[in-house]
Amino acid sequence: MPSLKSGAQILLWGALAIAAAAAPARAQIFPTRPIHLILPYNPGGIVDFAGRVLAKHLTGILGQTVVTENKPGAGGIVGVNEVAHGAPDGYNIVLIDPSIVINQTLHKTMPYDSLKDLVAISIVCSSPHVLIVSPHLGVKTYAQLVAYGKANPGKLNFGSAGVGTTPHLAGVLWTQRTGIEATHVPYKGVGPSFIDLMSGKIQMEFSSIAGALPFTSKGSVIPLATTGAKRSPVYPNLPTLEEEGLPGFDVEVWLGLYGPAGMPLAVQQKLNSAVAAALKDDELKAAFAKFGIEPRGTTLAGGAAFTKAEYDKWRKVIIDGHITLE
Repeated sequence: MPSLKSGAQILLWGALAIAAAAAPARAQIFPTRPIHLILPYNPGGIVDFAGRVLAKHLTGILGQTVVTENKPGAGGIVGVNEVAHGAPDGYNIVLIDPSIVINQTLHKTMPYDSLKDLVAISIVCSSPHVLIVSPHLGVKTYAQLVAYGKANPGKLNFGSAGVGTTPHLAGVLWTQRTGIEATHVPYKGVGPSFIDLMSGKIQMEFSSIAGALPFTSKGSVIPLATTGAKRSPVYPNLPTLEEEGLPGFDVEVWLGLYGPAGMPLAVQQKLNSAVAAALKDDELKAAFAKFGIEPRGTTLAGGAAFTKAEYDKWRKVIIDGHITLE
């Protein structure tokens, strides 16, 4: 007959074994309830569009509803902050553009650290910018724009949806690389900037393809070049800026899926695998392609490395360009 001590040891080891088995089991059955996908901007735009398409496909793959929630504010900070400080269980995630790394340098104080308080589940997709000009400027090609800029220093004004947005920083990077003097004109949203671009109050702008397409298709503004590593299928006849003599000018609106740091690795892996499966779906690809959005997909390590590289790139542009919110 076993002693009381040995019996207690048996019970203890049994409890530990059950606990050890339960942990991976809990990860395997994730998710057991709806997942909330935060979209930290107002409805409309590339983040909202791509997020809703992605949520639809993740719902089918994960077997639980992925609910999208628009939580705009402070250039994406409000929505990201909610996820960064939420429970690290995988039920609150955020889809965000490069502002997640840009804001970290642009703002003097932040409620979270993009590289420490969040984990990259996957880089979901990307789309190059398109460089567009006003029809009143009288240029039809990128070479003509450069010639005009060099011959008329200080006469080019470029618009954006606000200080620190990717189109703004793309414009700053362009002036740094070309040596052309141009003045940034920030707007409260992309709509007003397009109105002034069409009327000739500003002369040029970098825009997402999704934002520019309705205007370029009507001839209201003129597209000159795209900023990706390769030509966009939406604008196959437009050269890239690399083709036009700016090697390495690879500026894209990329979207990444992030969760709070501390999420169990098994949950991260399950979400990563679900994103990878969604990005292979032909229906999703077709929906993305209409707006020049290309599915990406990364490993967990790849997403982390990409996020850090983008942070370093835009930090240099912001510091070298003396860009502030004041």
